[in-house]
Amino acid sequence: MTQVRSIFLSDIHLGTRGCQADSLLDFLRHYEAEQIFLIGDIIDFWAMSRGVHWTPAQNTFVQKILRSARKGVKVTFIPGNHDEALREHCGIRFGDIELKHEHLHVAADGKRYMLIHGDEFDQVTRHHRWVALLGDVAYNALVRINAWLSILRRGLRMAGYWSLAGYAKRKVKSAVSFIFDFEDCVVRAIRERGVDGVICGHIHAATIRQIQGITYINCGDWVDSCTAIVEHFDGGMELVEWRSARLAGLTATPAEPQPATEALVEEIAASVMPEAGIALLQPEQHRH
Repeated sequence: MTQVRSIFLSDIHLGTRGCQADSLLDFLRHYEAEQIFLIGDIIDFWAMSRGVHWTPAQNTFVQKILRSARKGVKVTFIPGNHDEALREHCGIRFGDIELKHEHLHVAADGKRYMLIHGDEFDQVTRHHRWVALLGDVAYNALVRINAWLSILRRGLRMAGYWSLAGYAKRKVKSAVSFIFDFEDCVVRAIRERGVDGVICGHIHAATIRQIQGITYINCGDWVDSCTAIVEHFDGGMELVEWRSARLAGLTATPAEPQPATEALVEEIAASVMPEAGIALLQPEQHRH
């Protein structure tokens, strides 16, 4: 177990078929933190409006976060656009988890980072919601196709992991342009707030880099890239690419079965998705 000061996670998309909850649990068995920041799109209400896919591993992740919070780990949840219905509850707590619109994080070295999901800087999401919804469906389709390609690659004994969605992001000029425009827009806004950096998510493009004197950090996602940011006790920030770490031999034992979660998912489901109700608490029932 590697002890770190903080863990930053975004874009887990619980409730979807693409959520890589097993890999996320592997990661959390190897990293233990004093603080956990969930930076948006943790629960995908957009996708769950079309059908819920809630697995035992996803349920175990929620239990693990709740248990960590009960044991004194500071857990902060900043909703994103896919779980935007929770934004009306910001300022209150679900159990020991605090919901906030944004958070100013002071690292161990004194540097100040603004924590935001980032969708407010995405013009498509803000002004053309139907385009964003269509893009979400298309992205999920790529993830599904990628799952079949992974099976085929394993059958052909092809080493390594190859991402169709990641390839599209790197090669399609409009996607590359969108990423750079998003990053520049975030940095311009954050500079006006007098902080040293920003930690965000939203675009599923993990990175740590300097842009115009500001440290821009994106957590990536747990649908395709399986990445997270960790802060060490000296304040240093590290991008962890968990698939690469697993290939290097850092694997964990299988998770023990967990009882159905009660606090977070039940309260969220009741207040935000009454039609889903208690079904979210029954991982053995996969609704397609």
